[in-house]
Amino acid sequence: MPGVFADRILTVPNVLSILRLLGVPLFLWLLLVERADGWAFVLLIVSGITDFLDGKLARLLDQSSRLGALLDPFVDRLYLVTTLVAFVIRGLIPWWVAALLVGRDLVLTLTLSVYKRRDLPPPEVIYLGKAATFALMSALPWLLAGQMDWAADGFGRAFGGALLVWGTAVYLWTGVLYTGKAVVVARALPAVRHRSA
Repeated sequence: MPGVFADRILTVPNVLSILRLLGVPLFLWLLLVERADGWAFVLLIVSGITDFLDGKLARLLDQSSRLGALLDPFVDRLYLVTTLVAFVIRGLIPWWVAALLVGRDLVLTLTLSVYKRRDLPPPEVIYLGKAATFALMSALPWLLAGQMDWAADGFGRAFGGALLVWGTAVYLWTGVLYTGKAVVVARALPAVRHRSA
């Protein structure tokens, strides 16, 4: 029955999300302290695969949960932000690219109050935004692969750079679309006044 696992914590998708969460400090240690780019690359790939699997398994096993609905996007954003910051520290991407991407998420976080004050759910996901996130999360391993000493390092830098440019442009555009939706809602509907008990 759909929703039977809605309040469960220990589900396969949630375990995968928690493992990805634990992988964040390990990734930072590998990239910034050990400079073990090969292992950091492997961890990024594994994180991407488990991110894909947890959503699929949640639907396939009927293990969607409230925790999963919060945890999965939180871990996605945390991985993206920490990876961007680490890449800036290592000089793999310009600081302003990371600032644009993180700034977009900060602006959208602020727009959520528009929906909350009107007792509305957050806006539906724009699938173009999912494509942009996928492009960015794919760009980062390729950029890292471009730093390693192997036959395809030049391809890794070029392909990763192209994905980064495309992903950044679309990510910012979907940010504009989400912000526009919030503005329309704010103008069309008054905020709900809650009576104090």
